[in-house]
Amino acid sequence: MFERFTHAAREVVVRAQEEARDLAQRPIGTQHLLLALLADSAGPVATAPALTEHGVDARSVRAAVIRLVEPSPEPSTPEIDTTADDAAALKAIGIDLDAVRRAIEENFGPGALRLPQPAAPKRRGLLRRAPRAFTSGHLPFSPRAKKILELSLREALRLKHNFIAPEHIVLGILREGQGLAMRILADAEVDPARLRAEVTRSLRDQAA
Repeated sequence: MFERFTHAAREVVVRAQEEARDLAQRPIGTQHLLLALLADSAGPVATAPALTEHGVDARSVRAAVIRLVEPSPEPSTPEIDTTADDAAALKAIGIDLDAVRRAIEENFGPGALRLPQPAAPKRRGLLRRAPRAFTSGHLPFSPRAKKILELSLREALRLKHNFIAPEHIVLGILREGQGLAMRILADAEVDPARLRAEVTRSLRDQAA
């Protein structure tokens, strides 16, 4: 299964963890997957044009995530059981976060997945303190985020594709339909049916 994920799709999954870590938020949610799809430093992710054409970009999504999700306290001890469960769930769909991170850093250098610390926005007339990134430990994926990864596989199978690209993850977000990523897209007045059609068309062009 792991070989079905393109390099860009694997990078999106790993970067979602880095986004959540840099924002000091846990668990890794649907909003972090959306942000990872748009991150400027992620390289030429094929889904970005489809999203940006709808007025959605990394800056606006990151601001929305900071506004909607409070930073989480860093746990004093590792959540061993949660880590094991998440690792098993991701490996079941072919994703080994540690292996992918090592491969990306071997190609692009140590720290290639680290993002700049976001600027702290003003909130209710006061300067909101910038979140402190988690410095250690595994960040669990939320049930919705894991469901999206599963649905990305189902979307690939539906389209008779033997690969899973970032576009399939977008289709997974749209198909799941209830997470914070969808709320952010709705706030941006994105038409889910239109975005789904455009992303599907892009995938069919790639597979042709």
